[in-house]
Amino acid sequence: MKLLPSLFLAITSIASAQDWPQWRGPLFNGSSPEKNLPTEIGPENSVAWSAPMTGPSASTPVILGDRIFLSSVDKDAQSLHAVCLDRATGKPLWQFKVADGIRRDDKSNLASPSPATDGKVVAFLYGNGELLGFQPDGKLLWRRNLESEYGQFAYQWTYAASPLLFENRLYVQVLQRDQPVHDRGKEGGESYLLCVEPSTGKTLWRHVRPTEAQAESREAFSTPMPFQIDGAWQLLIAGGDMLSGHDPATGSEIWRWGTWNPTRIGHWRLVPSPVAGAGVVLGCAPKKAPVYAVKPSKGALDEKSLAWSSTERAVTSDVPTPAFADGDFFVLSDVSKGLSRVAPDGSIKWSVETPGRIKYEASPLVADGKVYTVNFNAEIAVFNAADGKLIHQASAGSTEDRQVRSMIVAAHGQLFLRTDTRLLCFGKKR
Repeated sequence: MKLLPSLFLAITSIASAQDWPQWRGPLFNGSSPEKNLPTEIGPENSVAWSAPMTGPSASTPVILGDRIFLSSVDKDAQSLHAVCLDRATGKPLWQFKVADGIRRDDKSNLASPSPATDGKVVAFLYGNGELLGFQPDGKLLWRRNLESEYGQFAYQWTYAASPLLFENRLYVQVLQRDQPVHDRGKEGGESYLLCVEPSTGKTLWRHVRPTEAQAESREAFSTPMPFQIDGAWQLLIAGGDMLSGHDPATGSEIWRWGTWNPTRIGHWRLVPSPVAGAGVVLGCAPKKAPVYAVKPSKGALDEKSLAWSSTERAVTSDVPTPAFADGDFFVLSDVSKGLSRVAPDGSIKWSVETPGRIKYEASPLVADGKVYTVNFNAEIAVFNAADGKLIHQASAGSTEDRQVRSMIVAAHGQLFLRTDTRLLCFGKKR
C-alpha cells in the first residue's frame, strides 16, 4: 500500500502548483515544491512588503496568483471580515464584513479557520458557523450559517477547523460534544462531515461520524485531508479518539482506527490534522501522548494495523500538524520543544530542540530543503531539512505579538508570515 505520486493531479488547472490554496498547501501535507526561497527572513532581511492587520487571527494566508485571502478580525470594531490583498504590494483589494463579535473565549477568536480556494471559488468559514463562497474578485456567491442549520457548536473553546476544497467539492468537518458546554450546543448533538457544492453553497450530503469518546475528547480542531491510497482518494479525519478514512464522493466510512485513549479520558481534545505518506497515516494524540502511524485498509482496524508509535519524548505534538516531505515526516512538538525528522518506519533521522522558551504552535513548512517554524512571539527559526541544523533565527514580532499561530507559507518564490499585527512577505519584490 502506498501513496501515489499523482497528488499533483488533484490540483486544478486554475489553481497553480505555485499557489498555496489550502491551509496545508498544494499537496495537503505542509510542504511546497517551491525552490530558491529565502533562508534569512526577518524584519531586516528579505522583506518585500509589510501590511498591517486589524487584529490577530490563527488563520493562515491563502495565495491564488496575485491575490492573498485572509480570514480576519477588526479588534476595534469587534467584527469578522473576509479580506483580499494584492500579492505584489500587500494593499487591500477587497474586504467583506461577515458579522459582529469576534470571540467566545480568551484563547482564540472566531477567525481561526483558514480560507480555501480552487481558483474559481474562495471559501471562508468562521467559528460562529458562518460559511461563505466568493469569486476571487470579491463577488459574494452565497452564504449560510451552520449553527443556524445544525445547532450551535458544542466546544470547550472555539471552533477552528478549516474548510477543504477538493475535486469540485467543499468539505467542512464538525467534531463536537453530544451535550452542551458553557451553554453552547445541545443534547444529542452530532459530529459530522458536511459536503457542499462550491459554486452554490448547497448541501450535497452530511455524514454523521459516531464515536465512543467522552466529553471534551469528542472535540477536534483538525481539518480533513485528502490522500490517494491504493489508487483511490480518501478523506482522512482525526478526532474523537480515532483516525478514519472516508469516501470523498459520499462521506461513507472506509476504515477507522482507535483508540489511543482506551480508558476514555474525557479531556483529550484533538488539534493536529492527519497527514499521510509512504503508506501510513499519522495521527498525533494530545497532551504529550505518542504519535501513531496507521496502515489504512478497510473496516474497523485493530492493533495489527498500527505500523508504529513514537517512544521518544520529542516525537509528540499537542497542537502543530506534522509535515510530510522528501519521503519523511517532520514533527514539531510544542509541548516537548523539539523538531524531529521521522522515517515512514518510525526511525528518527534527527531530533533537535527548538530555540528559546516560547511555544511553537504554528505548524511547520517544509520547502526548498528547509523547515520554517515560528513561535508565539513571531520569532522565526529555520532548520536544514537534511540534518536539523538551525541555520537562521530572527524576530519578526513586536511587543503586541504574543500568540502567533499562523504557519509560514510559500508561494511564487516568496514566503508569507502572519503575525498578530502584520502580514509580512519575504523574497524578491514584484
